[in-house]
Parts: sequence; C-alpha cells; structure tokens
Amino acid sequence: MSARLVQIYLPEHRIAELEAILARHSRRFWRESVPGGQEKFSCIVQQRYTERLLEELDQNFAGEPSFSAYVQRLEAALPPVEETAETELRIDPDLPPPTKLERFFSRDRLSTDELYDDIEGSLHVTPSYLLTVTLSAIIAALGMRAGQTAVVIGAMIIAPLLGPTMGMALAATVGKRSLGREAAITLAIGSTCAVVAGGIVGLALPIDPLVSELRSRTIVNAADVALALACGAAGVLAFSRGASLALVGVMIAVALVPPLAAAGVYTGAGFAAAGGNALFLFAVNLVCVNVAGIAMFLVQGLPPKSWRMTSGILALWAVILVLLLSMMAGRIFLGFGSWEAVLEYLPGGI
Repeated sequence: MSARLVQIYLPEHRIAELEAILARHSRRFWRESVPGGQEKFSCIVQQRYTERLLEELDQNFAGEPSFSAYVQRLEAALPPVEETAETELRIDPDLPPPTKLERFFSRDRLSTDELYDDIEGSLHVTPSYLLTVTLSAIIAALGMRAGQTAVVIGAMIIAPLLGPTMGMALAATVGKRSLGREAAITLAIGSTCAVVAGGIVGLALPIDPLVSELRSRTIVNAADVALALACGAAGVLAFSRGASLALVGVMIAVALVPPLAAAGVYTGAGFAAAGGNALFLFAVNLVCVNVAGIAMFLVQGLPPKSWRMTSGILALWAVILVLLLSMMAGRIFLGFGSWEAVLEYLPGGI
C-alpha cells in the first residue's frame, strides 16, 4: 500500500491552522494531547500527497520552535486507503486535475525529504566510505584482470558511489547547491581512490591487456552510451520508489566503478593510453547517468525550486554529453577509438 503515517506535534494555539491543512491532504487524521502543552496529530496520507503536505507544513510552521513532523511507512490499514480519479484530493480546486501520465509516474514516488534521508549518510567522506571505495575497486580490478564477470558484479553490489551520484542528480533537479557541492566533492574523492586502488593492482600483479573484461572498458561506442542512459534512468526510478540500495547500486556502479578500476589497472601496468580511454568511458557514463537521472526525477514529478536553474543544469550536462559524443565520433572516424589503435601505444609492440 502506497501510504504514509505522518505524526505532527504543535502547540494548541496553532491547531486550527493545522486542521485546515490536513483536510486538504488527508482523509483520516486524529488528535491527542501530549505533555508540554503540545497536541499530536496522526494522519494517513497517500504517498503521492506526502510531498505537498510536508511542503505546506514547512511553509506554515517552520518558525514554530516546538513544531515537529515524522513520516513512517504504512504497511496496512483497514479499511484500505484507496484512491481514484473521482476521489483524489486536489490542493487547489482551480487547477486542472493531474493527467493519467502524471498520476501514474508520481503515485509511488518517495517524497523529497525521504530521498534526502536515504542518501544523506553516504554523502560524507568518512573512513568507511574511502575503505569501501578502495575495496570495491580492488575487487573489480581483480575480477577484470582474471576475466571473471561474477567477481566484477560482486564489486558493483558494494556500490560506494551510489550516494554521491544520486546526490548530484537530485541536487540538480531540486536546485540545492549545498547538496550538489557535497555530492560532487565526495564523488571526486571516491573516484580518485578507485583509480589509485586499480593502479596498485596494476603495479603489483602481471596484467594481460587483452583480457576482454579490461579491454571492453577502453572502447566507447553507441551501445555504451545507451547502457549508461538506461542505468541512470533505471537507477533513479528504483531509488525514488524505495527499492533495495544494492539493486540500485548495481545499476549505477555498472557504469562507473569498472571504468575507474580499469583506468587504474592499465595506468599502473604502464599502458597509459588504454588507461586514458577507460577514463573517457567513465566521463561519458557519468554524464549520461546525470542526464538520465535528472530527466527521470522530473518525469516522476519531483518539484524543482527553480525551473530556470534545473533546466540550465540539465542543458549544461546535455551540452557536455554532445561534446563527448562528438569526441567519440571523431576518435572512431580517425581510427583512435578502436582497440587496434590502442595496441600501437602498448609497450613491447603488442
């Protein structure tokens, strides 16, 4: 059931305002007195209404020192909380009702606050984050070196770059600069750690540069772009509906962690040109994930604070993607985008 239990605490003199707000967002709510001159309201809210309820509560009561609100997932309720086009709650009767497409995409999405809460802990550079990134890259590097796809998938399940990647797309969508800055810094530091970890593997162990798992990370083609766009869109879609973070992590990591690890492995083993190609693949994938992620957040009805800012950031990512695709097309046209071209730069004339 797509519903939430929202508990709200307010002083008694603000109750009339709260009751008017709840009537617009919930059909079931009840009141009880609690110590300290507070009144507690509990209400059952359809998941798709949670976003607008929390926004209105914040607008009206953020300045009230004793105000607080808590949101919990609701597993079941009797009688069931059902909604149809005829019985839906409309915040403004003068506005047209949402289309079937808007209702379909937004009905199961988590609220913005819930999305923030899910990724907030993974946006900080902590010892555990650095260790997780390093171990994930080492596992991926060893798996690619041995040509073992299952090991590479295991590295992606760890998904250390999930939080900052989702954070960048979310920040761009809602126009929150501080979130975007923190996510970008965390992603940059994590990516550097992944390359260094891969480099250690390349230095410490003999590397066969022709292993398919490694070689495939040095060539960028249209299929890679389509894969990265699909991974970004599917990852955001699953993430915004509260899917397992391991599942979402695999979708995102498949486009980010292996190229970073491959870049480190090739560079550490002395194949700088191949390492540069792997970093180029990572750059293309990162841009694709952000473009698809922002677009998917918008499709699901995530409310931007400034459409000008959000559209500007999306346009900037799109321009960067076009430039990278132009570079990819030029490399292929000039013969630099194939593995045969890379072989010319390998030591020993392989």
